[in-house]
Amino acid sequence: QVQLVESGGGLVQAGGSLRLSCAASGRSFSSYAMAWFRQAPGKEREFVAAITWTGGSTWSADSVKGRFTISRDNAKNTVYLQMNSLRPEDTAVYFCAAQSHVKFTASEYDYWGQGTQVTVSS
Repeated sequence: QVQLVESGGGLVQAGGSLRLSCAASGRSFSSYAMAWFRQAPGKEREFVAAITWTGGSTWSADSVKGRFTISRDNAKNTVYLQMNSLRPEDTAVYFCAAQSHVKFTASEYDYWGQGTQVTVSS
């Protein structure tokens, strides 16, 4: 089992940047693929980015490609989401998730954090 806690959300103006962190505790963090999802009010939870357990491969949704970067530090049991050039449509609760292999739909992830709010003002 792994427990996940997100941090780093907040209020930022359009064009600004934030870095989200997801700290993991429990066993074998480095053996899990990690992902970020987001959920805006009234919308389904959507895939944002994912990274393999080695950090050697990453994937991003088309909507954030070129603006968001996922990374991980297995020595610190932490995964990050660097968000640049933020837009009002990026406003959502952001969740990190863990699974044995990279997946792209929320229903396929077993472990979730509680989420952190990101609000981008225009």
